[in-house]
Amino acid sequence: MKSIFDNVSKECSKLVTNAYSTSFSMATKMLSDSIRQDIYNIYGFVRFADEIVDTFHDYNKEKLFNNFEADLEAALADKISLNPILNSFQDTYHKYNIDKHLVEAFMNSMRLDLHKKDYLTEEEYKNYIYGSADVVGLMCLKVFVKGDNEKYEDLKDSAMSLGSAFQKVNFLRDLKADFEDLSRTYFPNTDLNQLDEASKKAIIDDIEADFAKGLQGIKRLPLEARFGVFMAYRYYNKLLQKLKQTPALEIKSARIRVPNYKKIELLTRSYVKFHLNLL
Repeated sequence: MKSIFDNVSKECSKLVTNAYSTSFSMATKMLSDSIRQDIYNIYGFVRFADEIVDTFHDYNKEKLFNNFEADLEAALADKISLNPILNSFQDTYHKYNIDKHLVEAFMNSMRLDLHKKDYLTEEEYKNYIYGSADVVGLMCLKVFVKGDNEKYEDLKDSAMSLGSAFQKVNFLRDLKADFEDLSRTYFPNTDLNQLDEASKKAIIDDIEADFAKGLQGIKRLPLEARFGVFMAYRYYNKLLQKLKQTPALEIKSARIRVPNYKKIELLTRSYVKFHLNLL
C-alpha cells in the first residue's frame, strides 16, 4: 500500500537527519510531534542536495545534481517519487503549500557550489545565503505556522535572519575545509590568507545582529515550534561564542565544534530558561 511506502520514506528522512547532524536532530526532537516529521522531511531534501555538491568528488557531481533536480521536479508535479527523500519532501511541500520560489532559490544556490569559488561582492554573498539558508528557514516557518499566512508574513524577516546567522556560523566554523578542500571563499572583502582579528570581528558582529533579530522571532513562534527552534539558536550561539574566543589563525587551521556532552548541558539549561520564560 502507498501508506507503507510513505512511512518508509519518512523514516528515511528521519534517519538522514539523525545521521548527518546531532545538533539539528536534537533540536528537532524538541518540536511537537505534530510538526517534527515535516522538519525531518525538509532536512533530508536539503541535506542530499548539499551532499552532492560538497562531498561526491569521485563522481560527476553536475550530472548527479541534474538528475536530482529532475527527480525533484517530477516529485513535486506527480506527488510521488521512488526516491524516498523526495517522496517525503513533496508531501510536506504540498501539505503546507510551500512556495516553489523557495525550492528554486535553494537549488540555484546549491548549483553555484558546483563551480563558483569566490563571492566578491555583498550582493553575491547575500544572494547565496538567501538561497542556501534563508529559504530553508522559510520552508520550516511554513510548517511552524501550519499554513497561517498572516503569521508567516509577521515572522518572515526574523526567520530569514536566523537562517542567515546559522549559515554564517557554518561558514566561519568550516573556514578551513571550504578554503583548503573546496577552494571556496564565501565572505566578501576578506582575504582568508590574511584573516586577522579585525576581519573576524566584523564577521561576528554581523552574525550577532542576525541572531538578535532572529531571537525576537523565536519568542513569537507557535508553542509547538518555539523550544525546538530556541534550542537550535542556543547551540549555534554557543558555537559562535567559541569562535569569538578562538584566535583568527586557529579558526583557519582547525574546525571548532561543541562536544556532545556540552550539547546535553546546553539542552538542560535551555529547557530551564524556556520554562521559566527567560528567553
